[in-house]
Amino acid sequence: MHMIDDAAKQLFRETVWEYYRAHGRHDLPWRQRFDPYAVTVSELMLQQTQVRRVIPKYEEFLEKFPDVQSLAATPSGDVLRAWSGLGYNRRAQFLWQAARQITAEHGGTFPATLEELVKLPGIGPNTAGAIMAYAYEKPTVFLETNIRTVYIHHFFHDQTDVPDKAISELVAKTLEREHTREWYWALMDYGAHLKKSVGNLNRFSKSYNRQSTFEGSRRQIRGQVLRLLGERPQTLVALEKLIADSRLAAVIDDLTQEGLIRKQGRTYRL
Repeated sequence: MHMIDDAAKQLFRETVWEYYRAHGRHDLPWRQRFDPYAVTVSELMLQQTQVRRVIPKYEEFLEKFPDVQSLAATPSGDVLRAWSGLGYNRRAQFLWQAARQITAEHGGTFPATLEELVKLPGIGPNTAGAIMAYAYEKPTVFLETNIRTVYIHHFFHDQTDVPDKAISELVAKTLEREHTREWYWALMDYGAHLKKSVGNLNRFSKSYNRQSTFEGSRRQIRGQVLRLLGERPQTLVALEKLIADSRLAAVIDDLTQEGLIRKQGRTYRL
C-alpha cells in the first residue's frame, strides 16, 4: 500500500486545483448537463475518442435523442447512423441496449447505484463510477487514462507495471468528497496537460494496452461497412467492390453476430 501523509495529500490537491483554476476546460458541453443519461452518453463517446471529435457528436446525439425513452424507442440502425464518425460502434449499440433495459426494467428511471449501473450493457466498473461521480456527485473511485497519468506522475515515479489497485487506493485517499464532480474534472484536465508535457505515462501502468494502428485494421473495415450500410442496404458482392480486402466476409460475419447489422435475403442493412 502506498503511504501518503496529510501534507503530501494537501500539496497534491493544491497542485491539481491550481492547474484547473488557471487552465480548466470549463466550457465542455458535458460539464453543463449532469443528468445520468447525458453523462452516460458522454462517457461512452469519450472512450478512446478525442475530445474535439466528441463535442459536435455529443451535441447532435442529444438533440436527436434527448432522453432514455427517445433513444430506446429508436431503431438501432438510426442510432448507429447518428454515431457514425466516432468509431468503436459497439458503444452505440451498448448505449441503445442500455436505454431499452432501463425503460423495460426501471420504468425509464436511470439506476442510481453502482450495483445496478454495472448490470447495463457496456457499463463496466469505471464507467459506472464516473456516472456516480458526475451525475450524482457521489464520492466514487474510478480510473481512466488521464487519472492514471496524474497519479503515476506524482506517486509512482520511475516505476513500471503499476497496478490499478495501487492507483485506486491513492485516488480514494485524495478524493475531494465535498466537490467530487469538479475534482474529477480537475484531474482530467491536469492529466490531459501532463500527457502533452511529459508523455503518456499510462505505458507504466500494468493495465496498459497499446492501441492498434487504425489504418489497414479490421476496425477500419468495420467502420467502412457500417458507413456504407448507413447510406443504403448492400449485398456482399456490392460491398466487395467497394472494400477490396480479404477480411471483409469475416468482418461482416462478426458485425452480424454482434447485432450491429442484419441480413435479409442477400442484402445487409443496419
